Amino acid sequence: MPAASANKDTQQLIDLARRIVAQADETWSLAEMAAEFSLSPSAFQRRFTALIGLSPKALQDAARLGRLKSALKSGSRITDAILEAGFGSSSRVYGEAQRDLGMTLSSYREGAAGEVIHWACRSTRLGPLLMAATARGVCFAQFGESQAALLAELQREFPKAHWQAAPTEAPLDAWLSALDAHLQNASPLPALPLDLRGTAFQMRVWRFLQGIPLGETRSYADVAAGIGAPKATRAVGTACGANRVAVLVPCHRVLRGDGTPGGYRWGLERKRALLATEQADRP
Repeated sequence: MPAASANKDTQQLIDLARRIVAQADETWSLAEMAAEFSLSPSAFQRRFTALIGLSPKALQDAARLGRLKSALKSGSRITDAILEAGFGSSSRVYGEAQRDLGMTLSSYREGAAGEVIHWACRSTRLGPLLMAATARGVCFAQFGESQAALLAELQREFPKAHWQAAPTEAPLDAWLSALDAHLQNASPLPALPLDLRGTAFQMRVWRFLQGIPLGETRSYADVAAGIGAPKATRAVGTACGANRVAVLVPCHRVLRGDGTPGGYRWGLERKRALLATEQADRP
């Protein structure tokens, strides 16, 4: 395909993606979209996903979820928010959208009012580490300068939640101890339940990261290719930076293409230390 034609197709796909986001409440036929590009539906979907990072349906769902979250945060009634977001079925919202929110719609609308979130903090060799969990699993595991700073960071996410320090006999405290042991002496990384919250693209990146073996690394381009979006390298970096669950979602195992560390939400010294420990323990 000539370069000029390829560039035109790329721009048209980008324009279409913008239309899908702007008109997420409309019905988008894969066959009709494919016909605009003189492609079969399957070939069109592959090309669209490779460029945008999401299929047309996943992009529309992500846009609708974004609208739903905005409407809920603005105080709209749940039924009104569902209609504003363009969801045609409340059962779909309570299935797919609620799963991505990680809590009930009413709880999200109220800033997690009534949601019980337990937390525990531990001093580790990489500094203070605070872990928090909902009933679904770990939703936050971050390094910081102090317990107070980490609590403030955590509470910004769900300002109306009911916070409780986890008692020493609680599962969360045991989970934190297991993660601390991994950091201290490279014991096996604990397989803990996670409550991850993000866009559809972020979730794909984070799930891929969880599959990178201990002691190995991947480049941002490797991750983009691995999730079927080879041109979304920059978006992969942004998703890594948005990760709220350190180590358990191992974004520290992603490097630049030249092998240099790149960025890390909790500082390059911590990233280098994590990699050095993991690679030293590699068989």
